[in-house]
Amino acid sequence: MNPVVPALAGALVVGGLLAFGYGLVPRLPRPPAPRRGPGRLPRMGSRTRTLLLVGVGVGVLVAILTGWIVAVVVVPAAVAGLPLLLAAPAAKQELARLEAMNEWVRSVAGVLTAGVGLEQALITSLRSTPDPIRPEVSRLVGRLRARWDTQSALRAFADDLDDPTGDLIASNLLLGARRRGAGLSQVLEALAESVTDDVKARREIESDRAKPRGNARLITFISLAVLGVLSLSGSYIEPYSTPLGQVVLLMLLSGYVGSLLWMKAMSRSKPIPRFIGSHLKASAS
Repeated sequence: MNPVVPALAGALVVGGLLAFGYGLVPRLPRPPAPRRGPGRLPRMGSRTRTLLLVGVGVGVLVAILTGWIVAVVVVPAAVAGLPLLLAAPAAKQELARLEAMNEWVRSVAGVLTAGVGLEQALITSLRSTPDPIRPEVSRLVGRLRARWDTQSALRAFADDLDDPTGDLIASNLLLGARRRGAGLSQVLEALAESVTDDVKARREIESDRAKPRGNARLITFISLAVLGVLSLSGSYIEPYSTPLGQVVLLMLLSGYVGSLLWMKAMSRSKPIPRFIGSHLKASAS
């Protein structure tokens, strides 16, 4: 046996273990990423980079041992890409944040009905703030305690929430901070009702979108299992062992991945544009 092959295989195994260990190392939390525009690609996370490195190592090892050069492309794409393609979207987190905003608005409205000022009501609401938006409300309360102007603190609060519903809440609070009227609690109660209806509608939409995603996962798992069993039969995979066969196999797999991408794009909703925040000033300048 050529001594280069086991040496390269050992190096790949060691590299894979190092990459796996790198992925397990805890890291300090990063600040929330800015809201992506519709034309920007998402950033690659550390978990995806680790899976990609492991997939490259396994793909090169499979290519060396079997002679299937296409494994250098297929294995990394499968290891790093399939979890992203088949993963559920972040709609659950968005719904949890919307429900948290709804609960927080009701809490602020309840405090305002007791005759408390707006700033004191916002500070008092921190004790009952739900966890999904507690960091944002904590920063708002910290700015108010640091003697920030109420309107500037609310605009920064809208940037922290980075959500159209958060802009709607901040805009109503801004109007209350300017006019100092007695009807702000009723306005916030009506706003909470509209957010409740929005959450209910989004839940129904996501339940309908979850059905085709579940079918795609099931079909993918069945296809992988069938291909794994058939790969043990030399007669079935023999036509794909030639260079032309590997090109055809790559085209077929690319078509399947393209269908998954199409399905994921169809189930993704377009982000609603915001109307308050520093990003509007940056785009205007």
